[in-house]
Amino acid sequence: MTQVTTDTAVLKALRRVRQPQPQRNRELGLLLFAILIMLGATALSQLGELGSIDPGVLVAEGVLAVLVLALHVVLRLRAPQADPFVVPIATLLTGLGIAMIYRLGLSLEECVGGQRCVDPSAGAKQIIFAGVSVAAAAALVWFLGNYRVLFRYTYIFGFTGIVLLVLPFVPFINGGGNAAVWISIGGVNFQPGEIAKICLAIFFAGYLVRTRESLTSTGRRFLGFTFPRAREFGPLLVIWLISMVIIVAQRDLGTGLLIFGMFVATLYVATGKTGWVLIGVSLALAGAIAASYVLPYVRGRFDAWLGAFEPELYDSTSFQLVNGIFGLAHGGLLGTGLGLGRPYLTPVSQSDYIIPSLGEEIGLIGLFAVLCLYLVFVARGLRIGVAGQDDFGKLLAVGLSFTLALQVFIMVGGVTRLIPLTGLTTPFLAAGGSSLLANWLIVGIVLRISDAVRQQPRAVIG
Repeated sequence: MTQVTTDTAVLKALRRVRQPQPQRNRELGLLLFAILIMLGATALSQLGELGSIDPGVLVAEGVLAVLVLALHVVLRLRAPQADPFVVPIATLLTGLGIAMIYRLGLSLEECVGGQRCVDPSAGAKQIIFAGVSVAAAAALVWFLGNYRVLFRYTYIFGFTGIVLLVLPFVPFINGGGNAAVWISIGGVNFQPGEIAKICLAIFFAGYLVRTRESLTSTGRRFLGFTFPRAREFGPLLVIWLISMVIIVAQRDLGTGLLIFGMFVATLYVATGKTGWVLIGVSLALAGAIAASYVLPYVRGRFDAWLGAFEPELYDSTSFQLVNGIFGLAHGGLLGTGLGLGRPYLTPVSQSDYIIPSLGEEIGLIGLFAVLCLYLVFVARGLRIGVAGQDDFGKLLAVGLSFTLALQVFIMVGGVTRLIPLTGLTTPFLAAGGSSLLANWLIVGIVLRISDAVRQQPRAVIG
């Protein structure tokens, strides 16, 4: 009986592989296009800065391209109905980020203090980080046969998220820095908060699925709004409050804002009550205003935002912000061309200010194209969530997609002086292995959910 069952499963798998896979064929074409742009952007950066092409870097990017194509093969075998746009968009954004980080490292000019503007090995490191991240996404797709397995471990993921946020407080592995968000193990620095946000997203989704009925139908009404009982809402609020306290203590308000936004968005999707959004926005504004009066470093961010061009602030707190804005203005509509601008004059141009760096050399039109890529990525994730019939998958896909969208808004809004700048990374683009790994794991989860959604009856995604 066991042998017959095994043979049947193998035959079904072979039949599925042999069947036409229009989604994967479309994905392959888009992937080849994304890889071509990645290689072309790096080659143009070399020509612009050095006047010649170094084939070694292109070979390294070729290895990364092979890993991305391996992920494509894994999808053909394990998730043939997965969304065809997610991986190409993530690949293109990652490739553009690598090209710009590598280009910044090529500059031989000195910045403040007589130091090189950017670590010349930053581009090579980013390629390695990208390879590891793509491999992790492929492993997740291969081994996570059914994403609903995550639902069983809701509380474990919640506990794990809190532990990851606490790790930077451990003296022996604390990575140092102004914000206590890094750990260092064996000489390797890592930001556990990036993985913590995924764990907390799984916890929020799983817990709300279990308590959604009670949250929407029971409780006390006040001013036309039903407040849930402490029995259902208490554990969720406790996990969130612990996360916020840890993050404030770490001086990492960006991650705090990100988790808070994910918390409110998931709660709104689970209950369908607009009141939660209004309460969430009100709490966020009140918290930001209170923090600006109580916490000096938050007040400094507000001062740099409101008075960026004041001479006394330019020399102290708003130097980076103003330089980034000048870089965007220098790029204009079409940009200076890859390798022909001076984005390295802005401190941390490879991470926090990667958007102004790109904007200077590819211009407003190129930057608009990058933002459109983010828009399509988020739209696919939200549509996958809405189309799903499984409540857990719906909340998880929407929560992760909204988190990525909020992160882009915070960073782009911060460097363009729309809102105060907070310490986050621009997804896929900015330098750093922690963020890149977390974002590609999100890609793997979204791919798994989209494959399950497309196999459900009546679930149709264009």
